[in-house]
Amino acid sequence: MPHGGAVRLHGGDPSVLRRLNSAAILRALRGGGEPTLSELARQVGLSRPTTEGVIGELAERGLVTEVAPRAGSGLGRPARRYRFRADAGHALGLDIDAHRVQIFLADLNGEVIGSHQADLDVGWAPPERLAAVRAAVKTCLAETGIERSALWAVAAGTPGVVAPDGSVAFCTVVPGWQGVQLGRELGRSFTCPVHVENDANLAAMAERWRGNAEDADDMICVLAGLHTGIGVVIGGRLHRGRRGAAGEIGMLPELGLRDTMAALTGIPLGRSGPGVREAAAVLDAARHDDPEAVALVERLAARMSRGIAAMALALDPEVIVVGGALSRAGDRLVDELRRRVPPLCLSTPRIEASRLGDEAVGLGAVRLALDRIDDNLFRIE
Repeated sequence: MPHGGAVRLHGGDPSVLRRLNSAAILRALRGGGEPTLSELARQVGLSRPTTEGVIGELAERGLVTEVAPRAGSGLGRPARRYRFRADAGHALGLDIDAHRVQIFLADLNGEVIGSHQADLDVGWAPPERLAAVRAAVKTCLAETGIERSALWAVAAGTPGVVAPDGSVAFCTVVPGWQGVQLGRELGRSFTCPVHVENDANLAAMAERWRGNAEDADDMICVLAGLHTGIGVVIGGRLHRGRRGAAGEIGMLPELGLRDTMAALTGIPLGRSGPGVREAAAVLDAARHDDPEAVALVERLAARMSRGIAAMALALDPEVIVVGGALSRAGDRLVDELRRRVPPLCLSTPRIEASRLGDEAVGLGAVRLALDRIDDNLFRIE
């Protein structure tokens, strides 16, 4: 196989060969830069005429464009250069939880070109919540000037177990959310594919994409909030399990990952609200070294360490990234987990605080949407 990924076939279906060559050239251009036709042909291991033909096809599809000649490039006609059109389409990522919807709009290179956030009422019924989400999407698109038809894929993250069909199979965080056909409901607003995933899973994808677990093949993401969810990446791929419930060990009360916000604040989760403001006050006080608040954060870390260590023992990850609402106590929670988790494990994984903060789930949704776009762009069948 030529080093650039192009494949020369002898016989067989010539349309497959064209698609293979098209995928190889598109991958090369997606890597960045503005190569000449000859440079690109050498990179992918194809003849110049074949490369030129594929470039023409990709240009017709709006995926590739010729770059204007560079100033001062010398005598004679400058060589034609080409680049991938990242603005040919867009990906939309949504983070929908009990209190807010956060939206990110990105180009095909994953560069975020717009975002929007709207508050949601914890007591809203699903129709009200979905209406607010749709309104927020409309605002985000209007603010960025991107037409809905320019969206190639949409992905949404939400608390709870998400079934393969995009429905919320189990959820205790968002009232009335369990049983909602979220993929189908959101799909009514878009002409492109819509994908739904558990929020901790998407946070794990984001941390591996551009966070503190970048390129780690085996990692877990601890999303500490009302309850603490865990997203799992094994062998470089998100592990969902047969029905989307992988990582939900917080279902076992003795592992200390359920009702984590209530454990911090002493306020039980109820329909009137889960004590978010109170938790924020405790975390802020802990950042300022208030002794009582520090003791509460340390007690929470001791509680959570059992469940985190159980996942570490089961999966032997390279890194554990801690994010979510309850990671906002600076490094104090993470430092406590670094102290308490290793003695419970056979090996010591690296434990890091998320550098993506509360944007991890939304960015993971963008990554999922981009992955689905890439699946289509590079499909050979």
